[in-house]
Amino acid sequence: MRLLVIEDADILRQSLVIGLGDAGYVVDAAADGEEGLWLASEQAYDLIILDIMLPRMNGFELLDRLRTLGADSLVLMLTARDNVEDRVLGLRSGADDYLVKPFDFAELLARIEALLRRRAGCASNLLEIGELTINLHSKQVSVSGVPINLPPREYALLECLALNRHRVVSRQEIEHKIYDDKIEPMSNVVDSAISSLRKMIDHKDRPSIILTRRGHGYQIRQS
Repeated sequence: MRLLVIEDADILRQSLVIGLGDAGYVVDAAADGEEGLWLASEQAYDLIILDIMLPRMNGFELLDRLRTLGADSLVLMLTARDNVEDRVLGLRSGADDYLVKPFDFAELLARIEALLRRRAGCASNLLEIGELTINLHSKQVSVSGVPINLPPREYALLECLALNRHRVVSRQEIEHKIYDDKIEPMSNVVDSAISSLRKMIDHKDRPSIILTRRGHGYQIRQS
């Protein structure tokens, strides 16, 4: 999953980028409202963490312009403004959640997980698809009840496919969601990662859990 942090306080912004990266997310960051709006309108982020008191464009205006552009990224407002009027304005402007500073990082992570889970139509952190079971919080995976220890990149790939289980996910979308911008445009990293993941989760006598939709992308088998 790819997140965007729009926060003008350098130390907090850097801490969020590091902490969310350690939690398995690909994270971009912007230090002011105009840069944040440009990034958010140029790329499809799964979730945006948005401060309100930003230089060059405040968070309310940014959010309003983003929604006017039709962007449907989840937005979690993270701000020191704690009065009820601001919370109501943020939520009515299109934010999906509102967290007041100072905050506990564990609570922020839990809220992000809940928003992403809700967007994917999951009522709990336990996602079951056929013989595959994924705990979205602990990031533990099992196939037919057998635990599978996946490296972070393979887990991120599986989670991406699982949360978008009702549709085909293109190679470009996978690159955007789970890799940073340093990979080569014609790289085969996605194909290699799919191959590696299949070796870890597939049973040799059964069809692959991951379907290849030639010319379109990949999709999780649902039965």
